[in-house]
Amino acid sequence: MCGIVGYIGYREAYPIVIEGLKRLEYRGYDSAGIALFDGKDLKVSKTKGKVADLEERATAEITKTGSVGIGHTRWATHGVPNDVNSHPHLSNSGELVIIHNGIIENYDSLKQELITRGYTFQSDTDTEVLINLIEDVKRRKK
Repeated sequence: MCGIVGYIGYREAYPIVIEGLKRLEYRGYDSAGIALFDGKDLKVSKTKGKVADLEERATAEITKTGSVGIGHTRWATHGVPNDVNSHPHLSNSGELVIIHNGIIENYDSLKQELITRGYTFQSDTDTEVLINLIEDVKRRKK
């Protein structure tokens, strides 16, 4: 099962989201990740393994500031458990981030359509397709 935690507030999101992920560990998972927003930049850290592994990686990879954050623990459904397939996923522009629980049955046909529109994909997940589909709709509405 997956676990999803989110926080929007006046305090630093990182410790709140990490604590929430720790409380969901009993559900079982193969990877974990976090995204933080400080009002200007999105920062993402994710890893195959436990929340403790994520804490170690996040300390090395990102500035843990921002009052908006989302976190995820994942059991793989599309794509093998690895760092790249872990959530959260960024859109190609890096402006959008998503965590998702569920299965998108037609993700492969959506992915192929997005590839014809110039999108590239790093992971084997349906979730990365979803965030780029959202970005595509947003871009085409402008």
